[in-house]
Amino acid sequence: MREYLLTLCVTAAVTYLLTGPVRKFAIVAGAMPEIRARDVHREPTPRLGGIAMFFGLCAGLLVADHLTNLNQVFEKSNEPRALLSGAALIWLIGVLDDKFEIDALIKLGGQMIAAGVMVMQGLTILWLPVPGVGTVALTPWQGTLLTVALVVITINAVNFVDGLDGLAAGMVCIASAAFFMYAYRIWYSYGIEAAAPATLFAAILMGMCLGFLPHNMHPARIFMGDSGSMLIGLVLAAGAISITGQVDPDVMNLFSGSERATVHQTVPVYIPLLLPLTIIAIPAADLILAIVRRTWRGQSPFAADRGHLHHRLLEIGHSHSRAVLIMYFWSALIAFGALTYSVNSASMWIVLGVVILSAIGLCLLLLPRFTPRAPRWAESFVPPRYRRRKASPESAQVLAAEAGEEAAASSQEEGPEHRTPVAVGVSGANGATAVGPRSRAAR
Repeated sequence: MREYLLTLCVTAAVTYLLTGPVRKFAIVAGAMPEIRARDVHREPTPRLGGIAMFFGLCAGLLVADHLTNLNQVFEKSNEPRALLSGAALIWLIGVLDDKFEIDALIKLGGQMIAAGVMVMQGLTILWLPVPGVGTVALTPWQGTLLTVALVVITINAVNFVDGLDGLAAGMVCIASAAFFMYAYRIWYSYGIEAAAPATLFAAILMGMCLGFLPHNMHPARIFMGDSGSMLIGLVLAAGAISITGQVDPDVMNLFSGSERATVHQTVPVYIPLLLPLTIIAIPAADLILAIVRRTWRGQSPFAADRGHLHHRLLEIGHSHSRAVLIMYFWSALIAFGALTYSVNSASMWIVLGVVILSAIGLCLLLLPRFTPRAPRWAESFVPPRYRRRKASPESAQVLAAEAGEEAAASSQEEGPEHRTPVAVGVSGANGATAVGPRSRAAR
């Protein structure tokens, strides 16, 4: 566990430290596209954040290769090299798209080629555990087609959800955390070394997202772009492919005892089929709804619009940060709910807990204008918008305006040498202040 944590920290540190220089490079290179009608941000923001994330991936793999226990992953498996090859190709396509806006069909072809490169080096689905049937071996063509389909779907699902500051990186980080816990349990509890590559991929993916998030939270200073969204989507798919099609369920020795006990014990066998789907459940639902919506309107499925889930959250009154937190909540509920169910599938408390949390999530969706306030003792640990204030900004501006009118009247009575005092902290006086609205470029 310590070596995985070390790899995660190194990946996060390299990604975080490189994001600043990459932002300056993106500005110099002109990778700052004009604001489009479907965009949520109001200021031109540089892209190419995927460059820092890719070098964080390389640093994580390099450190893991020199650690005692994780070095065995590189000696006994070719999956890390397959991941690096596919990631380099998809990252290069993403960088070109961030700079030159290449065609969607070209990107789709590049995604399929990147998936094929990983298949050629051994990162593919060999068999599937099917409920009621058992382990079904796949032919090479079946495994290749299934692997390419999973990679393409995951990449585009993550790319579709990348519409708000910090949304894609945070959701993938939550998903990779749940996936890491599941893969580490398979590797440590059952002693299956074939699950070690998936555990390493999940740890590195968490580091990539955690290192980039401080620069990408609202208001974002840099976007990951397609070079980043397609990259983390490919790494996420690689981990799911590794543990789904490489780990033999028969090695777990779960088929013993009564039929009912066997059904409960074999849940971890079937979870690899479900966990990758739960990880991308929100992006995949958004992807399917977008395709249906655009096709119904007679548009291309790749045509951009403002109908994504995060756009709808903003339209019903949620703030930017709250919309992101709501998406985080649903991603964590689905991913960790499936993870908890795989540990103890016979407990009804798990189902009850998921139902209660789902009800809480629905209440949060129905109360978009409710602003929670932190208790007094916790105000120093939360953002200013969640702290209790004695007066609202509107009342403060009204008081400031009244004070200005009184001062102007007194100055006219006393003489021209007196000047009207300007209230401190009022936006619009000598530019925006720290408590005033941030200046935005015109749409």
